[in-house]
Amino acid sequence: MKNFLRKLTGNEESLLTVTEGAQEKIHAVIEAEEVEVEGLRISIQGKTATAFQYSLGLATEAQPEDIVVECGRFNVLVDAESAPDLKGAVIDYVDDLNASGFNIENPNTPTWDNPKAQKIQELIDERINPAVAAHGGQIELLNVDDDSIYIHMGGGCQGCGMANVTLKHGIEAMIQEVFPEIKHVVDTTDHASGTNPYYSPSKG
Repeated sequence: MKNFLRKLTGNEESLLTVTEGAQEKIHAVIEAEEVEVEGLRISIQGKTATAFQYSLGLATEAQPEDIVVECGRFNVLVDAESAPDLKGAVIDYVDDLNASGFNIENPNTPTWDNPKAQKIQELIDERINPAVAAHGGQIELLNVDDDSIYIHMGGGCQGCGMANVTLKHGIEAMIQEVFPEIKHVVDTTDHASGTNPYYSPSKG
């Protein structure tokens, strides 16, 4: 059975837990930093129909709305907007022959408040992402607004020379086939920062 050290500042019930193994690893990383670290910051950056996508990293200062969880020798800074979906989550550190790194176990299920957005998310998860996965890509739904949706293209799709073709003739076509009322699929990706594109963009 795992032992936890957890405490939320104030008299509220603890928001999340960090295992002793994860605490030791985080503390060691903080100690190795040459700048003063305020704590470990966690936020939810995206979601699929079945899982959240997290941002986890050291922060030199807390954001004004962050919820501060005292955790032994350091603080965990929880993004306020993400906090409701992190209630009861456990941050662990796994180090074995198969993989090593932080793992977040979260009892909450991601859902969109907008029923149409949820159905578009399911389409992306069930049809679009399996198709682009062959090129190491991943499509993330960011928002649905009237007749437009906003996406981010990650993995092999980010910076790919064929990204616009994939968007127009693949992603947009598949979405409009099921949701003809969607007129615009807007790619918000910074393709210039792509580090491993499937097709390198042409030069000149």
